[in-house]
Amino acid sequence: MKEESNYKPKRFAVIGAGPVGGIVAAFLSRGGYEVTLCDVIPSLIEPALDPGIIIEGTDTLQARVARITTHVDELLDDPPDVIFVTVKATALPLIASALEGFVAEGRYVISWQNGIDTEQVLAEHLGAKSVMRAVVNFGCVPLGPAHFRIAFHHRPHYLQELDPQSRDASIGICNVLTACGLDTSHTDQITNMVWRKTLMNSSMNPLCAVTGRTMVELILDPILFNLVDALIKEGVAVARANEFALGSDFYPYCINYIKGAGNHKPSMLQDIEAGRRTEIDYINGKVVEYGLQAGVPTPYNTMIRGLVKALEPK
Repeated sequence: MKEESNYKPKRFAVIGAGPVGGIVAAFLSRGGYEVTLCDVIPSLIEPALDPGIIIEGTDTLQARVARITTHVDELLDDPPDVIFVTVKATALPLIASALEGFVAEGRYVISWQNGIDTEQVLAEHLGAKSVMRAVVNFGCVPLGPAHFRIAFHHRPHYLQELDPQSRDASIGICNVLTACGLDTSHTDQITNMVWRKTLMNSSMNPLCAVTGRTMVELILDPILFNLVDALIKEGVAVARANEFALGSDFYPYCINYIKGAGNHKPSMLQDIEAGRRTEIDYINGKVVEYGLQAGVPTPYNTMIRGLVKALEPK
């Protein structure tokens, strides 16, 4: 059931013109909202003005953003109501620092990203009241600048404020996203949801990155699937030792979800193939960090993190 909210944002910015950012920018633009798309690479954002962002796959649409910029600082000259941060987690400290001047009553920054504790990096610079965290449930691949394919879209997405004072605004943003076609539900369980999603990513993404296999190829190889299974079980042990609530059905849910994975290259494999840094430190690296904190050994996550780091550009 839809909750009503007094917060009615009209102007949005999206930092990061990769598939995740491009998709949220396209849906908001199609919904009639004013969207600024920001990325350091001009060639990635120029087509978003003309012919517009093109989405195909499980959803099909084409929409032009209102403006583009290559400088985060320009967003502060005429601030939007809401900024979605969709860049790789590795860029977060720099982005968070650049956004410190954005903080004001009625303005919010959303971590619309993969990985554990991304919202905490933003909150350290911007304060908890200004920051929200989302769990995004689609898989996407780039086909070209401002041109993306959604491989799967498991609605709804989820959003939560870090500070209870921002609850009404969080609900208002959920309502906007839902009206635009990116069905988003407000939750009070975002940390548990982040761990549920990240543990699934931690079992598949780095193995795909190291082996060059797609998700379905990983599942069909019994030796690799045993490694997937071991990573899941290790991650579950760490989450439960730290008292994150995964639910009693998480392990069978995870296995069934993974077995339904398509012939899809996850973002970590895309990053390795493109010579980019990955988000391994915010995925398996966080499992290792929280394992150390709780006294739970993490040999599988430690090994796979090391292998992915070895493949990253120096």
